Amino acid sequence: MTVPARPMETERPQLYGANHSVYVRIARLALQEKGVAYDLVPVDIFAEDGVPAAHRQRHPFGKIPAFEHGDFRLYETGAITRYVDEAFDGPALQPVEAKTRARMNQIISIADGYVYPQMVWGLYVECIEKSKREEAPDEARVENARGVARITLDVLAGMLSEQRWMCGDTLTLADLYLAPMIDYALEVPELRQMLVEHRKLGDWWQRVTALESFRETQSSS
Repeated sequence: MTVPARPMETERPQLYGANHSVYVRIARLALQEKGVAYDLVPVDIFAEDGVPAAHRQRHPFGKIPAFEHGDFRLYETGAITRYVDEAFDGPALQPVEAKTRARMNQIISIADGYVYPQMVWGLYVECIEKSKREEAPDEARVENARGVARITLDVLAGMLSEQRWMCGDTLTLADLYLAPMIDYALEVPELRQMLVEHRKLGDWWQRVTALESFRETQSSS
């Protein structure tokens, strides 16, 4: 007996955004871990003329990524990645057990609320990107981000315990959310040193960088 495909499963998804974007990369990681063929459609939301009008139709707030699967349109990375996990065959990226699933969602919230604004914007952008543009960093912002980064790494190391991945022995969306953010953050020398202080996080990071999906979604820009 032939098992019918899930709705629209044969349609090739379209992901709109820039390959250097943290959140676009999270969606790409989810698609690749599920083994889903997709098209990455470039969108420059920082273009001189502003956000392209066509993209405003996909994402009224003018951000990336946006996503299309057949006639189904979606934006917000959390919604996209959960949809990808649930709409396509492949290894599950969300735990079934309620407590473990809640832990995954907690880690995703930590990534959104502390890792991205502080470790990416507060440290990577201030210390690395501004240096490339010969701009002075905002020292007050850097100092605040440094403190939050220490707390964040302590918290994540504690959650990791002796597990292979953030939520146990199976890769989940929690790992995929953190991966692109940590990748940028580790360009800051003091953050690399902070990671060294947490052996468990260092071991986890080695597993992340060994993922085929991680290597294939690295941006050269």
